[in-house]
Amino acid sequence: MTKRKMFTKVISVLSAGILVAMVLVLTPFQPQTNALSKESDSNPFSDVKPNNSHYNAILSLYADGIITGVSNTEYKPNSIITRGEAAQFIVNALGMDTSKVTNPGFSDVPTTHKNYEAIAALYGKGVIGGYTNGNFGPSDSLTRSQIATMLTRAFGLEEATTTKTKFSDVNKLTDSNAKKYIQTLVNYNITVGTTPTTFSPNMKLTRGQLATFLLKAMEVDSDDDFELINVE
Repeated sequence: MTKRKMFTKVISVLSAGILVAMVLVLTPFQPQTNALSKESDSNPFSDVKPNNSHYNAILSLYADGIITGVSNTEYKPNSIITRGEAAQFIVNALGMDTSKVTNPGFSDVPTTHKNYEAIAALYGKGVIGGYTNGNFGPSDSLTRSQIATMLTRAFGLEEATTTKTKFSDVNKLTDSNAKKYIQTLVNYNITVGTTPTTFSPNMKLTRGQLATFLLKAMEVDSDDDFELINVE
């Protein structure tokens, strides 16, 4: 065999070996690529990234048809939730029948309002109320303290028997009911606060925060073996 033919044969063998090695190295990563692709396909929101603290809650509730975005491609997790939206998401989470609701008579919530049925349903169950001027304010914001009241009532949580919480800013409130409802969420591990010692009761509730609150409340509601832990 000439040196030229021998050299060509060696090159061919080496090329085949390299090709096999590349196949063996690249093949194990294919399932991971597919998994990432599927995760991307299940998240329609360009503004909800995996590093967002509400990421899992938002995608889980969206997949179940409980919450919706502000558009087909945006959820706006940091935007303030409205009273009407919150009512709708809570009703969706509870799977409430809104086909036969009684009109609560709010002057700013006509029967044509997109959240009319949800607002009427929660009002009929004593979960929400309106303003003294006869309005409900469906486009108004909610505070974190107000959502504590709504979730406690909506999910039928056992109300805390103490108004002393672990949150220094809550203990300063003069509204004993607000303290009680916030403590109720603590008891059920639905909230850990904005810091270990603050709840920020007067902070406006965001769409991302509501998703997390709702998911945790639903998990409590579906856990038959749940044991109440009384936390001071």
